[in-house]
Amino acid sequence: MADRMLDLMLKLDAARGISGYEEEVAELMQAELTPLVDEQTRDPLGNHYFTRRGAEGAPVLMLCAHMDELGFLVQHIEDEGFLRLAPVGYHDDRMLTDQVLEVAGVKGPVFGVVGTKPAHIVTAEERAKAIPLHEMFVDLGTGSRDESEELGVRVGDPVTFVRTGMPLNGTRVFTGKAVDDRAGCAVMIETMRRLAERDVPATVVAVASVQEEVGLRGAGPAAFRVKPDVAIALDVTLAGDTPATDFRQLPIRLGGGPAIKYFDWAPAALIGSAVPRRLTQRMEEAAARAQVPFQREVLLGGATDAGSIALAGAGTLTGCVSIPSRHIHSAVGVVHLGDMEQCVDLLLAFAELLPLV
Repeated sequence: MADRMLDLMLKLDAARGISGYEEEVAELMQAELTPLVDEQTRDPLGNHYFTRRGAEGAPVLMLCAHMDELGFLVQHIEDEGFLRLAPVGYHDDRMLTDQVLEVAGVKGPVFGVVGTKPAHIVTAEERAKAIPLHEMFVDLGTGSRDESEELGVRVGDPVTFVRTGMPLNGTRVFTGKAVDDRAGCAVMIETMRRLAERDVPATVVAVASVQEEVGLRGAGPAAFRVKPDVAIALDVTLAGDTPATDFRQLPIRLGGGPAIKYFDWAPAALIGSAVPRRLTQRMEEAAARAQVPFQREVLLGGATDAGSIALAGAGTLTGCVSIPSRHIHSAVGVVHLGDMEQCVDLLLAFAELLPLV
């Protein structure tokens, strides 16, 4: 399974799919999942549904991984041909300078580099601060607005980071531009692949959701449509095992196994998850059954699709299984393929323990 997981990550991470422009990722999800399920549909928002029917009257389990990645839109083209960007999703401006970007222009991909004021002429006050996005620009190598537009660039075009995903130095650690949340997508694909080889009574609906990075917009309507008995969001979470982080604040390690979420909260968005105890207990039982080591996640400052799924319809019993990741919301996200494989084992064992009573 290790090679399969790496192959999935290489394909999924390479696809371009900022929020609202997930079609390229959706095509990959369809290619991988359609042969494994009994039914495949999509909704007007762009969520895709892959249903493996179980026994009649069996509980319905919804798995949800979001397809979208952080990115930008072209907001303005300067008279000199430079581009100004609008962020799509929550960005850390410190991570953008000196990056290579790709614009999905109407004539094909257009490449540019992010520039700002040269270090030689910044003031002492400016040097002490992160450069804000509005002071950066994208250099396409053109000399005028007309030249940039002739390349096929228009206001509103999506922009992504240019980076090739790879395992680091022969290890099982994978880095890429969009491991958030292509890692969750890969785990969902592999879970459905292995479910196809098992006799699990539950009906399982794999949802490839859209627009998570701009307010968890796709998953709530998806849950309203599916009406599952229980739902599990699959996403990455912040690993605190680097020299830059206080491990007491983020006690999650890369390579330490999947994280069962107990609580998260994003104050700026006023959304999060307080996972019911009967669900986390069953997750713990599943981990023991599968002999999977797991980590316990309580996260402040972030949320996942679980927050909107739980509020769908009359309310949905919802949890989250997280994949530890370093450098989240940057162009160099990092995950461990072993954590992802153990996440699959945990989900399979959980599906076999349904229904919850």
